[in-house]
Amino acid sequence: MHHSVYTKTLSILLGILCLLVWSLPAAAMSIREENQLADEFIRIVKRHYEVIDDPQIVGTIDAVGRRLLAGLAPQPFSYNFHVIKEDVFNAFAMPAGFIFINSGLLLAMETEDELAGILAHEIGHVVARHISQRIARSKKIDLATMAGVVAGIFLGAASGSAGAAQALAIGSAAAGQTVALSFSREDESEADQLGLQYMTRAGYTPEGLLDVLKKIRARQWFGSQQIPTYMMTHPAVEDRIAHIDTWMAIQGDGLTQTQDALRKTDNFRRMQYRLRALYNDPRAATEYFKAALERNPSDRYLMHAYGLLLGRTGNRAGGLEQLQKALALDAMDPVVLGDLGKLYFLEGRLEEAQNILRSAVSLPNANPESWFYLGRTHTAQGNFPAAVTALETLLKRQEDYAPAYYFLGEAYGKWDRQPEAHYYLGLHHFSRAEDRTAHFHLTRAKSAIQDPAKIEVIDRKLELIGKLPKE
Repeated sequence: MHHSVYTKTLSILLGILCLLVWSLPAAAMSIREENQLADEFIRIVKRHYEVIDDPQIVGTIDAVGRRLLAGLAPQPFSYNFHVIKEDVFNAFAMPAGFIFINSGLLLAMETEDELAGILAHEIGHVVARHISQRIARSKKIDLATMAGVVAGIFLGAASGSAGAAQALAIGSAAAGQTVALSFSREDESEADQLGLQYMTRAGYTPEGLLDVLKKIRARQWFGSQQIPTYMMTHPAVEDRIAHIDTWMAIQGDGLTQTQDALRKTDNFRRMQYRLRALYNDPRAATEYFKAALERNPSDRYLMHAYGLLLGRTGNRAGGLEQLQKALALDAMDPVVLGDLGKLYFLEGRLEEAQNILRSAVSLPNANPESWFYLGRTHTAQGNFPAAVTALETLLKRQEDYAPAYYFLGEAYGKWDRQPEAHYYLGLHHFSRAEDRTAHFHLTRAKSAIQDPAKIEVIDRKLELIGKLPKE
């Protein structure tokens, strides 16, 4: 279907939603309800979109988010940062501290301050409870349905997976279950004011927010394309830019004295390179890295990323060569070591993979993914207890690293420990919103497993799955 049709459809939907008039004051959602809504929402997202759970990418974004959050009063829930693999410029926040940003917007940024600006603004929405207050006004919609409405609006018909988002939103609207959820100008102004405070406290310059808003504004496509989803759900971008400009002028010299210079930190650069190499269009990424290496042939971060790209596209020999060149410039880089071990594993060179991955996980700031490939290496070698230890260590460090659950279940199964195998396979399928298969494994795990903590997790997952429809 034509993109302009998606835009028109979503615009009509948003218009209908915004015509709703609420006669009663809003009752606040409870924290438990916010968490339930977030659980339902993330499952919908994972059904229809690719969520990038690469620890190096998500970890960099999380570190910026935590730096911003450090200046806030204690919050009633934990914040979670997620990356959706979509080129469309978009970012949004859900209740319970779930913040999403699209890969396309991340790649368009030039500095860590721009990332901080977007995150600070979205944190402002969560702190002010803008979405939860609007949701609380509706007494007729259950949380599962509400999550579908929210997904349809905030993921947007402008995205590359527009059909899914449109179906979610229109399906809910057709059932007569709608709610006005797009942010008002007042919401945006409040989130900006809060975000600017969070940025300055954390040592970021407010120009980061200003610059990224200008990039979003500039992404106005013509003909068969359309404006970014961000501008549909976050209105008045022009006004916001003007207000931030005015605010910075009023602050004057007193503001700049407390700010670091606009920066493109090593962690930020490496995050963008990794995102481009592993999750962007391979042809475009190849052109990018070849040109970048011609300009900077001794940049080890570029060598590293180009090696990842070559490995991704099937040229593992070339990938190994690039990673070894990068490692020669810093033999103790745990991230390069881990990625080198991964390529050795994929090449079937298990002894070399094991030795390198053991070195990688022994170093500070190791990539959690190194534990993942060490566990898979041990499984391939038939050392199932060691595989379980490695994969469980990974999940202690990175609980939401979804691929680990499948291979941990596999290792337990080959070790002939079926209750644990069913438990982790159930969590794997649950993370992929494959409810029927998840239900199968989780119910079998519950009937045999003894650990009360695991039983509590199983009960929570089964509650979220709910009653399965008949086949």
